[in-house]
Amino acid sequence: MKDTFSTYHPLLNMLYFVGNIGITVFVTHPVLLGISFVSGIAYSFLLKGVKHTLKFNLCFSIPAMAIVALINPMFNHYGVTIIGYLYNGNPFTLESCVYGVIMALMLACTLIWFSCYTEVMTSDKFIYLFGKIIPALSLVLSMCLRFVPRFVRQMGVISDGQKCIGRSTKNGSLVKRAKHGITIFSILVTWALENAIETADSMKCRGYGEKGRTAFSIYRFDKRDSLCLLFMAVSFGLTLFGASRGYAFSRFNPRIIIEGVPLTPGSALVFGSYLIFCLMPVVMELSDRQMWKLRRKDIQKQAIGGYRLWEA
Repeated sequence: MKDTFSTYHPLLNMLYFVGNIGITVFVTHPVLLGISFVSGIAYSFLLKGVKHTLKFNLCFSIPAMAIVALINPMFNHYGVTIIGYLYNGNPFTLESCVYGVIMALMLACTLIWFSCYTEVMTSDKFIYLFGKIIPALSLVLSMCLRFVPRFVRQMGVISDGQKCIGRSTKNGSLVKRAKHGITIFSILVTWALENAIETADSMKCRGYGEKGRTAFSIYRFDKRDSLCLLFMAVSFGLTLFGASRGYAFSRFNPRIIIEGVPLTPGSALVFGSYLIFCLMPVVMELSDRQMWKLRRKDIQKQAIGGYRLWEA
């Protein structure tokens, strides 16, 4: 599903995700991570729908969060607030537990934002941005990012076809199900190899790698993109400025120190600007849908008025 932000220039799409994922990975403040998590879930709802987000994002992210949150205090024993001792005598500290939760939230946010990235940043956008700078690497990365979704979709197609002739992996004995699974995987690998050969032949016929070869592009940086870039620069710049001044500082060793809670003018600036930056695509999409509804109502009213005038 294409949202409003996806129709903007690829440079803006790339800068948005780089900035968002960068803040998520390098800043460990719980409020900023909470904003990133909620905003990522909201954007994923708009891009993929509620069912897909709950099924793939949350069902995968929550177990990963639980594993990271439990593993960290088992192997890291820093901190001065001792809750108890493990069976091997190592201390079980509050600081390591809290930092494990923070790392788990960071992992979940990163996974969710990357899932949104794959929906917005298509292969043609990536090649448009990096094709002239790093042509070979951009092509390889684009093909790798595109390969996994295509591989999964094709596996579903093959599984459905095999199911129609009685070769389902869900019916029969364990040996038969394993045999059917191997057959499906063999067909899938054959398809992947054949598709790779076809792609190579197609690229060769289109002159890939030849000198003087040009590329067609539909992307143009217009006034709308300029306004969006200015808005992103201001909101993200305020976030970085406040974080650099220590308004959103956090530390978990040897003691837990979280600045900005309760709110101060500086922390409110950081949290507010980052919230605006994260929710920008969501607000764009919702406002665009509302405008479309209003325009559709106006069109319907005009059509009804014209029909009544024609009857008169």
